[in-house]
Amino acid sequence: MTHRFDLRVYYEDTDLAGIVYYANYLKFIERARTEFVRSLGIDQVALREKSNGFVFAVRRVEADYIAPAKFDDELSVLTATEVVTGARLTLRQGIKRGDQELFVAVVTLVALTDTGQPTRLPADIRLLLQ
Repeated sequence: MTHRFDLRVYYEDTDLAGIVYYANYLKFIERARTEFVRSLGIDQVALREKSNGFVFAVRRVEADYIAPAKFDDELSVLTATEVVTGARLTLRQGIKRGDQELFVAVVTLVALTDTGQPTRLPADIRLLLQ
């Protein structure tokens, strides 16, 4: 399953040349991950409150910047699950303008408690993410 999140590049997302500032791609994929999880029916606030403060935390990001996005571009962020283990989730996320791929990232998330300790993903969450 691939989740799609559409967005438009605003002036605030760009540098002086009108090109998306590199760190903003990470913001774009973060928003898309949030919407991906929401689309699965996972309420992250409720999950945190009922399960020892369970949260997803980014452990690793491997990113390739292929081509620049520019002011006023309409972009799509595509998110797909690659690997789900007991306490880890790996997603592939790509940003496209139409059919042109601009950015690709492999993001590894881990499950943590409210004290920052690693924990297992709840079984029902693992099933939804697979």
